[in-house]
Amino acid sequence: MRSLYLFSLLQCLTIISSSAQKVTISGYISDVATGEMLINANVYAPVHQSGNISNVYGFYSVTLPAGDISLQYSFVGYEKQEIKLNTLKDTVLNVSLKLAGELDEIVVSANKSKVERTQMSMVEIQSAQLQKLPVLFGEPDVLKVIQLLPGVQSGAEGTSGIYVRGGGPDQNLFLLDGVPVYNASHLFGFFSVFNPSAVKTVKLYKGGFPARFGGRLSSVVDIRMKEGNFKEFKGEVSVGLISSRFSFEGPIVKDKTSFIVSGRRTYVDILAQPAFAIANKQDSEGNVKAGYYFYDLNAKINHKFSDRSRLYLSTYMGRDKAYSKEDYYYVNDHTRFDEKYDMGIGWGNITSALRWNYVYNPKLFSNATLTYSRYNFDVKERYKDVSTKDDSFSEDYFQYLSGINDVTTQFDFDYYPGGGHSIKFGASNIWHKFKPGVNHERSQNFSTDPQLNKVDTTYGNANVSAMEFSAFIEDNYKISPKFQVNLGLHFSMFHVQNTTYKSLQPRVSLRYLVNDRLSFKASYAKMSQYIHLLSSSTVSLPTDLWLPATANVKPQNSHQFAFGTSLKLAKGYDFTAEAFYKTMDNLIEYKEGSSFSGVSKEWESKIETGEGWSYGAEFLLEKNIGKTTGWIGYTLSWANRKFENLNFGETFPAKYDRRHDLSLALTHKFSDKFDIGLTWVYGTGNAVTLGVQKYPSMLPKQSYYFGSSGESAITYYDGRNGYRMPSYHRMDISMNFHKQKKRGVRTWSLGLYNAYSRQNPFYLYWGHQGTSGYNQQGYYFENSKPALKQVSLFPVLPSVSYTFKF
Repeated sequence: MRSLYLFSLLQCLTIISSSAQKVTISGYISDVATGEMLINANVYAPVHQSGNISNVYGFYSVTLPAGDISLQYSFVGYEKQEIKLNTLKDTVLNVSLKLAGELDEIVVSANKSKVERTQMSMVEIQSAQLQKLPVLFGEPDVLKVIQLLPGVQSGAEGTSGIYVRGGGPDQNLFLLDGVPVYNASHLFGFFSVFNPSAVKTVKLYKGGFPARFGGRLSSVVDIRMKEGNFKEFKGEVSVGLISSRFSFEGPIVKDKTSFIVSGRRTYVDILAQPAFAIANKQDSEGNVKAGYYFYDLNAKINHKFSDRSRLYLSTYMGRDKAYSKEDYYYVNDHTRFDEKYDMGIGWGNITSALRWNYVYNPKLFSNATLTYSRYNFDVKERYKDVSTKDDSFSEDYFQYLSGINDVTTQFDFDYYPGGGHSIKFGASNIWHKFKPGVNHERSQNFSTDPQLNKVDTTYGNANVSAMEFSAFIEDNYKISPKFQVNLGLHFSMFHVQNTTYKSLQPRVSLRYLVNDRLSFKASYAKMSQYIHLLSSSTVSLPTDLWLPATANVKPQNSHQFAFGTSLKLAKGYDFTAEAFYKTMDNLIEYKEGSSFSGVSKEWESKIETGEGWSYGAEFLLEKNIGKTTGWIGYTLSWANRKFENLNFGETFPAKYDRRHDLSLALTHKFSDKFDIGLTWVYGTGNAVTLGVQKYPSMLPKQSYYFGSSGESAITYYDGRNGYRMPSYHRMDISMNFHKQKKRGVRTWSLGLYNAYSRQNPFYLYWGHQGTSGYNQQGYYFENSKPALKQVSLFPVLPSVSYTFKF
């Protein structure tokens, strides 16, 4: 009997001990077919009502009571997998999920319900929609799709720039595999630099920023590249009207090392050459070549040393170039002279990142990163006149350079202590080198000695070096099954010109779960930005200058509050509504009449500093599963600016202040062979500054506009951005025809941009309308009056492209 009591006591102690003991299950979640890591895949233990999501490298960790454990792994577009185990110790469990049979293989999207998610003001774009939604010239584009979301406004017609919640284009942080991209536009803003063939996931943060992000005021666009197929070789080739692209990926060592290479290039310059050749035949004394092209190249290699250690190396390079070359000759005093004129404008980005992931233990994941980023813009112009008689010549050369270089070291950690906590912390240091604008001019006159009569000068703004340090900590804490909070703190420091700026930026996001279908959320975020973009155009041009905060120009700051609700409706529909209020200070604008030219003067003397604020409400109804997917978004918003020395110190609307923005984006899959995409957008017209009166001036004619009658005149403007362009609306349609071939899938894509040929305004100007001519007596007469006219860019534009995946 004593032995029986002793045995029962030991059994009870074992049960109590095992129930009190905690174990951690950790590992990676990947795609079973490709080996690609799945970002934000869901891990959930129903019995314990506890779970987590995988991080940006596919790593997850959950801490649960030891014993019998049942875990569910899920991801939108993939079959749910349930694993049961009995364990009394920490366990490494790598899981591979299989794509659901009825969905296309390129569907990659987070699946944790927006109702449950603490994060607000964040939208994730499915990769499938990048390929299926219609866009300009049939070229899939990340930023064109982002422009269709509530709270995001586009720039001028066709451009890829974005304006988020009343902010400017410089206030968006574009991250490509964690590396900042300073100029995200090709073709003067009509396309983005992100090749859709290389993109894995796209996340847009409009507010409620997690503490790990910093350096911009208005948004974060976090783009992650594909890692490359670990199982087998795959490829994609696409040919369109103005560009072609390719992507190849596969294992270097199966299940160990993989690679992916993607590239794209336009060929407008090549197609235009026959036209120039015909023109040249008509002018035997000269030869003209001109063109424009852009290219980009993405490459990535990653290697698994073990389940605990992985290495990634990724790079991006892209460049735009517009050029013109003219060769002519003329004869003067029996001597032939050869004239040569070359002009070129080029701009581009290079980014590189080396990452090392290491799992110290099941609860601590680390990532060490070394990155390099370079953006530059240059203009070159050269004229040379050579005498064939004695080789004497004259030459004029001009070059303008501007840009920014960054080298960054960064250390991030994910810590999963259990008890409802998921903690991230880390630090980074950026060495900036700014090139605000340098001119180089060289001039040589006719001479047999090239060193005589030679002028060679360099002038402009000197380079500026700066250091930016930041550190953060954030905790996504599940206080109870209904209440969850993300608390964070971001500290940054910027040292430039013997001046140090410091900023402590608190972040908080709250979520209250009413039930499994309804939640309410709120957030606050303070942001600081130590760089400025000095822009002089409504179009995203490379003449926009990236400039640092200096001893005289302070950093930008913002405070943003947001409140919202998420509702999960029947049949896969999700509805979100958010209201926001944001203030911004230390914004910069050019002084009246100033521009990027004339940079021999310090740029700090050419700007004004002011403040801005914006507020509004956003509504989004979306459907992410089924044959029909897409969303309807609506934004009601106000965006204002106030500068002491602009607009007489009065408040004026921001350039892209729009009262109403409505967007519809839909895709429907009829079968494996045919699907369609449709978008429709409507927006209040942009705010512009227009003269309303003109009257004669007594001042010298050289300083003023000359009217048709020859007298000088002054134009009176009734407030900055005080006039509204006509409203903007447009419909785009695309159709994709797929066919399974022996070695892969062929797709023909047909599209219509601006399907009903709406003449949307690109810009407005004052002209004249009326009649003029000669009367019967032979006297000239003119009967006209001023008229406001508009220039439109695109009528209906058809597109066609061919894609083959193997």
